[in-house]
Amino acid sequence: MKQPRLALIQDMPRVLELIEELATFEKEEDAVEITTSDLENDGFGANPKFTCFVSELDNKIEGIALVYMRYSTWKGKILHLEDLIVSEKCRGKGVGTQLLDAVVKHAKELGVKRVSWEVLDWNEPAIKFYESKGADVKRDWNVVHLDEQGIENYLNKL
Repeated sequence: MKQPRLALIQDMPRVLELIEELATFEKEEDAVEITTSDLENDGFGANPKFTCFVSELDNKIEGIALVYMRYSTWKGKILHLEDLIVSEKCRGKGVGTQLLDAVVKHAKELGVKRVSWEVLDWNEPAIKFYESKGADVKRDWNVVHLDEQGIENYLNKL
């Protein structure tokens, strides 16, 4: 297994396949709206919105870690891990560990105060994996979202 590397624009079709695989795993197969073009436009060019690491096995991308910067009013610069995805057939082979290692090294290089991410409360294998790496899974916090329709509904009430 090769060490993870920064994704290239030509990797985005496979990155999208892995995103869709994760959505199926999370029982949200119809939730993915992003396209390969979105990933190419948003991840590359003069002002990339994210950084993506990829991990290959047998010359095929089998895992990704997609991150971007956030800012904490308490801590300052934060690196947010949007998704760490390993193809189902490659789980348990060290791909996730290598990707998380790459993210944490990247965070150190950026000088951030924290790396943060979410994990579904029913995904016990992922929770155990993160806790085994020393992550503090905050079980007393809830994730709050306003989706596109929620934004519209909110603004219509103003």
